[in-house]
Amino acid sequence: MVLELHIALLALLLVAALVVGALVGRTAAVRSRGRPEPGAAAAAGAASDAETEDAAEAPVPAQPAPTQAALVLNPVKDAARAAREQLVQLCREEGMPEPLVFETTEEDPGRGQARAALEAGADLVIVAGGDGTVRLVAEQLVGTDVPMGIVPAGTGNLLARNLDVVRDRTEWALRTALHGRDTAIDTGTILLADEETPHTFLVMAGIGFDAAVMADVSSDRKSKVGWLAYVEEGSRKLLGNRVTVHVAVDEDPEKELKVRSVVAGNCGKLQGGVWLFPDAEIDDGQLDLLVVSPKNLAEWVGVVASIAGKRVRRGLHTATAQGERFTVRAEEPVEVQIDGDPFGLTTSMELRVVPASLMVRTPTPELKRQIRLDAFRLAGGGFTSEDTRLLGSHVG
Repeated sequence: MVLELHIALLALLLVAALVVGALVGRTAAVRSRGRPEPGAAAAAGAASDAETEDAAEAPVPAQPAPTQAALVLNPVKDAARAAREQLVQLCREEGMPEPLVFETTEEDPGRGQARAALEAGADLVIVAGGDGTVRLVAEQLVGTDVPMGIVPAGTGNLLARNLDVVRDRTEWALRTALHGRDTAIDTGTILLADEETPHTFLVMAGIGFDAAVMADVSSDRKSKVGWLAYVEEGSRKLLGNRVTVHVAVDEDPEKELKVRSVVAGNCGKLQGGVWLFPDAEIDDGQLDLLVVSPKNLAEWVGVVASIAGKRVRRGLHTATAQGERFTVRAEEPVEVQIDGDPFGLTTSMELRVVPASLMVRTPTPELKRQIRLDAFRLAGGGFTSEDTRLLGSHVG
């Protein structure tokens, strides 16, 4: 019996890794839709495939250089600190004004810095930090015509993943911010019980299991073991109780459900090749809703199978919906998370989509090609003289 128990626990941890990776968005491996990210192992094939794919895309001109760029950075992130030096250098190389630099603090993790950048006349605001910093900066840019560039510097970097912004390559993320294409995306708002002002979210927000995991993982633990901290915590919470909620989609009548999690998504890609919302598009004017309702470990396996297999719509112990507005009322206080940040307890949330409300810089086909060629070079693949000329030139 003891042996069987140990085997069951090992299986539970494997299930937890998949579940937490799907619901919390904190797993390690990365996969783009339909093809691998360029890296040392696959760089040669990726470079060849990229040229074929990019050839099918219409040419997209680079954006003109901004008149005044601003950088909002989280100073505790190594990539964010590196972004300051590299952005200054790039601006000098291209004859641009010195960038304005604003550091976040514990008291003000992004909102005030973004407002200060706008007040100083910045026509491009680049944010170097994790999803939380990106969300707070974006909140101030929503509804303006000032684009946001992203230098991913967090654990998840989920918005960057969904927009194909390169990660772990600070210079190329900055070049994308300076010369990528302007892409209008939807944002979401979430209004919690007893609050008057809604919060903005870019990727997803929700209540239940995933929010409880995020709330209980310490920053120190996360910094030491990364995404494994979420797996560890998630494995402890798989056997929790379900909560009764009342869910309404747009103007439809409420439905009473017993759930472990209710999550609304603006886009669908997480880490580890997981598409939590297979039908979600970041510019379709809708939000996607996922309801997860397993009662035990066996039913969690069904949840994992439906999510990993992109069969959430007909999955086991899962249900989905699309709409412009969702209202969720819980019969007892539950944990809530917004773009991966815990927001305490709530008994209700109202979620709405704000279509085409944020301008973000995303890579052009030419930038994607140069990024992959650079990855090929770093992997030891070498270049033709034409590739060397392309990489040596300034983008845009």
